[in-house]
Amino acid sequence: MKGRTVLYTGAAGGLGLDTSLLLIERGATVVAIDNDLAKVEALKAAAEGKGPGELVVSTADLSDLAGFRATLDQLARHIGGFDVVINNAAIYPSKPFEDYSIEEHQAVQRVNVDAGIVAVQAALPGMRDKGFGRIINVSSITLSGGWANLSPYVASKMALVGLTRAWAREFGPYGVTVNAIAPGAFPTDAEKIHPDPEGYNRMVLDAQSIKRRGTAHDIANAIAFFASDESGFVTGQTLHVNGGWTMN
Repeated sequence: MKGRTVLYTGAAGGLGLDTSLLLIERGATVVAIDNDLAKVEALKAAAEGKGPGELVVSTADLSDLAGFRATLDQLARHIGGFDVVINNAAIYPSKPFEDYSIEEHQAVQRVNVDAGIVAVQAALPGMRDKGFGRIINVSSITLSGGWANLSPYVASKMALVGLTRAWAREFGPYGVTVNAIAPGAFPTDAEKIHPDPEGYNRMVLDAQSIKRRGTAHDIANAIAFFASDESGFVTGQTLHVNGGWTMN
């Protein structure tokens, strides 16, 4: 990853921090986009001395698409564009379908899908000029079986898979690959929406073929593969990283 610049949304979160550090260790400049200031500070501290890559941090409101694009354009001018885009940031309000307003559905799509489109629009011209690019969309296990009380989130994660396939077909001639990963259940802040954490943990382990909880490093390894030269002949694919919970 030496000399590569990675645009990474949600980079300081529960599944983002380990990936950011791994890419920095492999020589990448990671442009971390995150609006959780406490997690951003933790990422900065963890990245100290991790080189040979480096960390560039920027906060942005992904629901403000025009403002997000302006931030990305400014960053691109400063560092010379993006070689890799990782669309990871997401929101996941939880309640029954009939309790969501259409505006709440749209708000989830705006952050989880539309912000990713904006990121790719900002990065693609430079990728095309270089004849190289990697786009990685972070989807979810929820697309495999549906999930009650998370319908906007599930729809957004399925949309990312559709975009992965369409972009892979369209961007392949530019030397750009597009893939997705679909994480299973990982012990992050996202699990706090479940009312019975211990019961949920037992359910996850019962469902998985591998009888341990996944770690953020499991996700980091998958993303690092798709970001590297080693995945150069893989595009349009969704890799399920879920301990054998679902099999595709």
